[in-house]
Amino acid sequence: MRVIVADDSALLRTGLVRLLQDAGVSVLAEVGDADAAVAAAIEHEPDVAILDIRMPPGNRDDGVRAADTIRSERPAVGILLLSAHLQASAALHLVERHRVGGFGYLLKDHVAGLEVMVDALERVAAGETVLDPDVVSAIVGRGANQARLDRLTAREREVLSLMAEGRSNAAICRRLSMAARTVETHIASIFTKLDLLVVDDDHRRVRAVLAHLGVDE
Repeated sequence: MRVIVADDSALLRTGLVRLLQDAGVSVLAEVGDADAAVAAAIEHEPDVAILDIRMPPGNRDDGVRAADTIRSERPAVGILLLSAHLQASAALHLVERHRVGGFGYLLKDHVAGLEVMVDALERVAAGETVLDPDVVSAIVGRGANQARLDRLTAREREVLSLMAEGRSNAAICRRLSMAARTVETHIASIFTKLDLLVVDDDHRRVRAVLAHLGVDE
């Protein structure tokens, strides 16, 4: 696994780099601003670029703009946004812009351990979509017609949220301590209630769910 790390906090950046290196991840570059992140990604073509959202020079959404530029210049580079802040508008934009896969958006406070970070990197590098549950909630809250979700039971909403995070059926089974057949039944019910086509590919499934919940609107 080859990555670059971009974060304006030198302390956090250095700590993350050391942890990743201890886990066997090759850190090709570490930088402190969005422009340097773009340059490093174009030069090194890592498997994944880890970006903060609020970075110099503007300290607003520079990480979002850097992500867009990197994907335009180097489409094969995965993007993992690692931010202390949840920006609903940025979440909507990024999911729409990077719905081809190889994209993730995690909140720093929710990354409980190194294994969570490495798992996210591996999934993004493999072309999957990895979304923090709060990011999913923001997308649903901003983009969805609530009447659509009102058709679902509380358990079906839990399953839907995990589906939108990019979780496979097996991962949902583990997270909710459910039998595989039970998860399959819930998913079939969700697709029926939301008028979605059933698809086998996990990423196409995420795209279908997010599209129906209003990301395209």
